[in-house]
Amino acid sequence: MVSVPAFLLRRLYVKGSLCNLPDGWRFQLKNGLGSGYARGMLPLEIDRVAVPLESSFFLTEGATEPVAFADVTEQKTFGLQMGKVVEITVKGAPLMEGAHTVVFGFVVPGLGKLRFDFSDVVSSSYA
Repeated sequence: MVSVPAFLLRRLYVKGSLCNLPDGWRFQLKNGLGSGYARGMLPLEIDRVAVPLESSFFLTEGATEPVAFADVTEQKTFGLQMGKVVEITVKGAPLMEGAHTVVFGFVVPGLGKLRFDFSDVVSSSYA
């Protein structure tokens, strides 16, 4: 099975977009690699701690309602359209100020499980 290297997938992350919300945290992805979709999501990890799928959501540019990672299936996919921004939101406690490492993963038809990580710094203020 063909694989996509993590260093290429890491380009999806919008540098500086990791930020706190009053009820959690978020970051953005922007696809400059080529349109694709995932038929399943893997749990996000923040600083080596897994986040429940039910607490993680995505909102595609132009959409009005976020979708829970747990709701992604072959019929209801996670799409990454070329040039579009996808906002990933986690419900829960905001992150501590400072540097954090996030692992993002998904299941792509024909490629299997793909994962990449990125590190960024969160300020104490809310977005």
